[in-house]
Amino acid sequence: MSIFNLSEKLALITGGGSGLGFAIAQAFVENGARVVIAGRREEMLKAAVERLGEKAGYKVCDLSQLSGIAAFVAEVENGSGPLDILVNNAGIHLKKDALEVEDAEFESVVRVNQQAVFALTRETAKRMIGRKKGSILMISSMAAHYGIPKVIAYTAAKSAIEGMTRALAVELSPLGVRVNCIAPGFIETDMSAKALNNDVERKNRVLARTPMQHLGKPEDVGHAAVFLASDAAKYITGAILPVDGGNAIGF
Repeated sequence: MSIFNLSEKLALITGGGSGLGFAIAQAFVENGARVVIAGRREEMLKAAVERLGEKAGYKVCDLSQLSGIAAFVAEVENGSGPLDILVNNAGIHLKKDALEVEDAEFESVVRVNQQAVFALTRETAKRMIGRKKGSILMISSMAAHYGIPKVIAYTAAKSAIEGMTRALAVELSPLGVRVNCIAPGFIETDMSAKALNNDVERKNRVLARTPMQHLGKPEDVGHAAVFLASDAAKYITGAILPVDGGNAIGF
């Protein structure tokens, strides 16, 4: 059996109906895992499960409703079994000049991209430490590594995600739960396509500073997630793994 094999593992993937979340779910299924994908749009989740096959299921959940997250985790485990892997992928975006961002807009982005991630991690980890095993994956962004204009709330939230990764790894790893993070660069998803295709100057700057000279594919992030969730990474915790074609170190 390959050390990367995820057979007998159950993963919860938020935002798993599309984009990077779907790519991660697909990679997990291809490597033997069962997955539960979560999101707000049931039709999208249903369509994704049909594509993923019999190893996949879904749960509708609005993560912005923090008070319901504990019950949501309980519902997932009661219906599908003990969670081995949590992937905090769901997020929302806001592109706007920093001085025009309203308090409510900032709070909304932080609530989904940061507060909900912590709440879901906390409730899942409580169960994982009782079993003395588990792997939690955060999804960050290059926005946490350098200044990008017009995404101040998103940048703040993703910077917090990387800090939480390190802090949670220190607390949870002695209890058997690893916590790691993937920092995707510019990947070909609907979200990035919309942002970059409407801003040719930004797209050219992205490619100019990416040593590999092209955008990444969603499956690149999926394969990295498989690695970090698998026994191949059993001595890795608190790591921030860029999957960016070298963009973070490009000149």
